Amino acid sequence: MISIAICLVAIAAPPQRIVGRLPGGAPFELAIVGDRFVAPSPGDTIRELGGRYVVPAFIDSHVHLAYLPRAADLAKAGVAGVVDLASPLAFDRAAARPLTLAWSGPMLTARGGYPTQDWGHDGYGLECDDAKSAAAAVDRLRDLGATLIKVAITGPPALDDAQLTAIVARAHARGMKVAAHALTDRDVLRAAAAQVDILAHTPVTPLSEAAVRAFADRTVISTLAAFGGSPAAIENLRRLRKAGARVLYGTDLGNTRDVRIQEVEIALMIRAGMDGRAILDAGTRAPAVMWSFDGLGVLAPGKKASFLVLAKDPIVDPTVLSNPAMVWIDGALR
Repeated sequence: MISIAICLVAIAAPPQRIVGRLPGGAPFELAIVGDRFVAPSPGDTIRELGGRYVVPAFIDSHVHLAYLPRAADLAKAGVAGVVDLASPLAFDRAAARPLTLAWSGPMLTARGGYPTQDWGHDGYGLECDDAKSAAAAVDRLRDLGATLIKVAITGPPALDDAQLTAIVARAHARGMKVAAHALTDRDVLRAAAAQVDILAHTPVTPLSEAAVRAFADRTVISTLAAFGGSPAAIENLRRLRKAGARVLYGTDLGNTRDVRIQEVEIALMIRAGMDGRAILDAGTRAPAVMWSFDGLGVLAPGKKASFLVLAKDPIVDPTVLSNPAMVWIDGALR
């Protein structure tokens, strides 16, 4: 008897070409191979979106995934990248998958300082006793994989100027940016004097002209809804942006609970004077550049096929970002 072996060769499915519109109405056509966009070709399978709008998936620049471990739900809602701005050293960063993650580790703080006596009592703060231990804490976090540092500038008790200066200098020497929890005018001025790069929240008390000028060429993360969307915070964001500060979308997720691209945050950003293009940039291109999320933030060949399909133009109505018709993350429909 002769045995005949039959080999079945799997034939790869052709690229899927997505056909829709960009914000503003220009046509959009890119194909997907694996988790990436590629240029369209004649053999593509066409997926026509019926004139709906395509935008990059969002980046939330202020979350606490250890406090609210819902990475999969964020992805389903259209968030492809996050910046975790305080979690314990034991936090399993694999739990952030499929999201692209930047991680600060616990925020550096004074002995007994914020948040160690409050919501972050179980490892969300790393206490420093002096400038030497503060610089050593930066090295420890960097060696554990942190890509940025967060400091608590609040209190008392609070980090002193020597500690703040040591933290920022060491972080910059190790190639890391520094974000500060600084909610008042005094604390923002201290952050500026220490050369902090980023305000982790929009401050909630009225800022002086000196504080606004000091952050005119730096960055602020919105988190307006996390503190109730007060008129003072909204006005601070408006003034900081008008002065030239870069604004990034962030929700303080964990302390807030809505895993969607938050409609309430977008509405407050609108009240602070941001239009649809500015809000879209604050959640896509700008944070992708800031956090070196090279695959995210834009729709282009070679970039990750992580995008939202929207029923309305987000330039006209940015709140539509909260309810996408479809979400694709890394080339997969969620």
